[in-house]
Amino acid sequence: MAKASGLGYAVTVQDATPTTRTLSNDITDFNYALPRAVQDITGVDKFAFERLLLLADFSIQLNGVFNNATNQSHDVFKTISSTSVTRTVGLALTVGAVTSTLANNCLLTDYQLKRAQGGAFTWTVPGVLADGTVPTWT
Repeated sequence: MAKASGLGYAVTVQDATPTTRTLSNDITDFNYALPRAVQDITGVDKFAFERLLLLADFSIQLNGVFNNATNQSHDVFKTISSTSVTRTVGLALTVGAVTSTLANNCLLTDYQLKRAQGGAFTWTVPGVLADGTVPTWT
């Protein structure tokens, strides 16, 4: 893959039914992490750390603009507080002819709405890995 900007991402999130919805137009920014846990196995005879890689993880925070049109962000996220369902969150970045995708089954843990002093109405949705499947780019 060539060097790229973050322009042109496609972001999909399943609603509670679960039907995949493309929310790229409502999302203004997001961040995600794919950390690995580590175990410190350093013996007292060492002068630097020794570690083992352990479990893989995934977390995401989506931020966007309120949109209550059918099948858009509010429609998808309004059921977070009343349902306990795993939702697939998909990220796709196309650079030239190559598309890299990352899809993970997540628990979306909150739907935070904010009305700013200037009138902007935005939301934030955090999510964490749900099912023990190692996050893998395709």
